[in-house]
Amino acid sequence: MRMQFTVFWMLAAFLLALPTSVSSPADKGQWSLVWSDEFNGRNTTIDATKWVIETGGGGFGNDELEYYTARPQNVQVRHGHLIIEAFQEKYTGPDGVTRDYTSARLKTQTKFSQAYGRFEARIKIPRGQGLWPAFWLLGVDIDRIGWPDDGEIDIMENVGKEPSAVHGTIHGPGYSGAGGISASYSLPHGLRFADHFHVFAVEWEPEVIRFYTDGQRYATRTPKDLPGGKKWVFDHPFFIILNVAVGGNWPGNPDSSTVFPQTMLVDYVRVYRRANR
Repeated sequence: MRMQFTVFWMLAAFLLALPTSVSSPADKGQWSLVWSDEFNGRNTTIDATKWVIETGGGGFGNDELEYYTARPQNVQVRHGHLIIEAFQEKYTGPDGVTRDYTSARLKTQTKFSQAYGRFEARIKIPRGQGLWPAFWLLGVDIDRIGWPDDGEIDIMENVGKEPSAVHGTIHGPGYSGAGGISASYSLPHGLRFADHFHVFAVEWEPEVIRFYTDGQRYATRTPKDLPGGKKWVFDHPFFIILNVAVGGNWPGNPDSSTVFPQTMLVDYVRVYRRANR
């Protein structure tokens, strides 16, 4: 009897620790959906009215090791999901750059941007040392004023050596790179983000950004969090980026424990605006 009782509570604790199926804001009556991609079309190509596939192997400021391609094996829509797949393979791009890994990076730059609102995605991340999946935002003026003055909001980043943790960060002038203002959210009981889908979101309003994982708010940022004298730059439209980097300054390189290919699945991306705005 005691053994049955113990097993019951172990099972109950496990079920409570499983990721929640959050699919919309908790106060959804106060939010209005203004943009989304549900990845439900029959076509296996990316919706070019919503996304730009960014290509190149220049490291993207982070000493990344991959070449981002537009090939279907790296990025496509299938079975109701956006699929970004990273491979270990030697690849030479049209610019003559050769890399030992390939992956994909999508952005809504020139297609969609918004200042303020709730930005949300349901994602199953890849796993392994050296993998760096991300769901993030950049200011639309990056080409004019440059990074980090344009601002960056990292809704979700994971580095493969931390399978149970994700990070939410803001970057701006004087608080960028390793000096970004960051917080992390960890799953209990050693559960790993790569094992299930999870919902990642920010609610961004004038002078406040709130970070959520599976409906749980784990960080709030305001101008008071900035280093003294630094500027809050989150007051203009931002666009969306989804990518899986391989290697880089933060996650480090893949090693003998890393298994390829690795896949990030995105069930949806949704953007809301306050209903009273």
